[in-house]
Amino acid sequence: MTQLTIIVATDAKGGIGINNTLPWRLPEDLAHFKRMTSGHPIIMGRKTFESIGRPLPNRRNIVVSRNAEWRADGVETVTSLEAARALVESTDQAFIIGGAQIYQQSLPLADVVVRTEIGQAFECDAFFPELPAGEWQETAREPHVSEAGLPYAFVTLRRRQG
Repeated sequence: MTQLTIIVATDAKGGIGINNTLPWRLPEDLAHFKRMTSGHPIIMGRKTFESIGRPLPNRRNIVVSRNAEWRADGVETVTSLEAARALVESTDQAFIIGGAQIYQQSLPLADVVVRTEIGQAFECDAFFPELPAGEWQETAREPHVSEAGLPYAFVTLRRRQG
């Protein structure tokens, strides 16, 4: 059974982006994202892929788009999250990397959330869904401060069993 892991960075109000870009500059989070996802399939929405601009190396890139005709070099296109899950069922772990609609759809299916919590609010127009109370348990937290003085923490949450 594939472990489905959501990986996300949120600001102090749960914001994840504005105008299809990240509102903050946090190289430490990008390095953390790369360490976590390298060698694993990544599943994202079309707008997230377009904001990145290219397939991410050393990862199987799967893009969910309602438009079955949409294509990009180096990615596999599917029209649903269920179809994306079917593509990764033989792997040990796959990562959901955004955006907001894909996070919302995948939250009930996910086993783990790896969240970078940024201790400041930014102007955002896209948000991570609220985690249902009682369903998730924090299992790890690594607090840090960026070179620019921005407080953040790498947080791991696991779905409670039973």
